[in-house]
Amino acid sequence: MTPTPDKVPATRDSPVAVLSKAGALLDCLADGELTAAELTVRMGEPRTTVYRLIASLCELELIDAGSRRGTYRLGLKLLRLGGIVMASFDERRLARPIMEEIHEATGETVFLCIRRGLEAVCIDRIDGTRVQSLALKVGGTLPLHAGAASRALLAFESEALLERYIQERPLEALTPHTPTTPAQLREALGEVRRSGIAISDQDVTAGIAAVGAPIFGLDGQIRAALSTSGIREEILGAQSQATQLTAEGAAEISRQLGYRPTDRMEKHS
Repeated sequence: MTPTPDKVPATRDSPVAVLSKAGALLDCLADGELTAAELTVRMGEPRTTVYRLIASLCELELIDAGSRRGTYRLGLKLLRLGGIVMASFDERRLARPIMEEIHEATGETVFLCIRRGLEAVCIDRIDGTRVQSLALKVGGTLPLHAGAASRALLAFESEALLERYIQERPLEALTPHTPTTPAQLREALGEVRRSGIAISDQDVTAGIAAVGAPIFGLDGQIRAALSTSGIREEILGAQSQATQLTAEGAAEISRQLGYRPTDRMEKHS
């Protein structure tokens, strides 16, 4: 809901200064949902200034009401405006043919996700032929503790980011299978690092499973995650090709981005 602050005198800021403050507010929200009070503290601006910015940016659909009462998050209009930029992403360009191969072989929904602040955002998707997962559309987000692509991203981020995530974001239960304690999340992430595969067994949507694998860049840093999702038995069953194809696909995209498996070993030796 757009805030309705008390009437205040018109600002004397120059247009450039107003745009700069609006940009600073958007930068703050790139880290995740925040309240007006939290934005005021982070930006170091008067409360009335922040409320005016929020009202204007909501009207322009550049920010939206968040999932929690009184919070705000980046608006989907930014994704639409960024479509041209997204199309130029190396990860997306390189991943698309591999995603199509996985989809053709399995008939399942295939996702490509990147991390944005404390969320995983879907930047490409091919719908399944048997069932279409409704949990993550292009431009949609999931918390980093829920879902295969999300945990594939978080598992290879720094310990500092993990600690920040645990401190700042409640580990919300999307289903009874979602990890909701730091210990459960750490155990799940440890398994991802050991196996190279993240498994989501109904922790986002009942009856739906997914497998995810990390995509690394030339510098050995996590860049994206590839994921295949569908009915649990089709994804995790003994005859399923989803895990193997997803892992091989992510490895091939990483290779095309210039990543060598020894990069991370050398970085952490």
